Amino acid sequence: MPQTKHPANEPQTLTSVILAPLSPRPADAHKGQFGHVLVVGGDRGTGGAALLASEAALCCGAGLVSVATRSEHVAAAVARLPEVMCLGVHSANQLMAPVERASVLVVGPGLGQAAWGRSLLSAVANAPMPQVWDADALNLLARSPLPLAKGSVITPHPGEAARLLGLSTEAVQVDRPSAARKLARKYGAVCVLKGAGTLIADPHGQLAQCLRGHPAMAGAGLGDVLSGVLGALLAQGMTAWEAACLGVWLHACAGERQGLLGRGLAASDLIPAIRQLLEEHSACQA
Repeated sequence: MPQTKHPANEPQTLTSVILAPLSPRPADAHKGQFGHVLVVGGDRGTGGAALLASEAALCCGAGLVSVATRSEHVAAAVARLPEVMCLGVHSANQLMAPVERASVLVVGPGLGQAAWGRSLLSAVANAPMPQVWDADALNLLARSPLPLAKGSVITPHPGEAARLLGLSTEAVQVDRPSAARKLARKYGAVCVLKGAGTLIADPHGQLAQCLRGHPAMAGAGLGDVLSGVLGALLAQGMTAWEAACLGVWLHACAGERQGLLGRGLAASDLIPAIRQLLEEHSACQA
């Protein structure tokens, strides 16, 4: 039979075979070799979002993880995640030193759109290291364009994508591949357009699609977990494209595994499953 020709614009389907692996760690490995992820977010009432991202980054192998959040959340953060360095910040000035110590930034989980969040976003916008922008970082970006560092990733859902492009959500959903590519070109970053059949696009037009997942994943906090996963993969040396493709696939496959239990999937339920899947894909020790 003649081979079927696929249109040049058709996305590549993500499978474990084509995903880049993390390298095995040497026997004398130490934490300084695997990056320092700083999560920036968690305004009043949404501190859990920053903690979910931080926990995901820890469990995906980042050498060090810090979170910069509201001072009110520090006690709860230390109690839940003693491995994370938790910083209470009130202004952009207090964020400068932590940013300088980080190798990757995850910006936006629970950030809010009030003065506190706007101030912190302005402090990280000019930082030179790779960044993952999600949630309210994207809503603020739509209102006031800011530069994104080279090698960064943006992770909009359709509503956020619509605001970034000045379109309706319906227009984004009608042609998701076009929207993902436009966002990647506009912001010079890898774009993860979330939703059923998540798409990954880079500024050069490369496009991939994840067909894994489960409807039980329709809940709060799962995007925060994905952001932390992406931050950890970037911190361990993956390119933005590699990290986005592997992170999306791990997140979706973990959702499938946990979704077998039915409704009521909590975002934190995904994290142990993601860790297990990452080990199956990229063994820590050769």
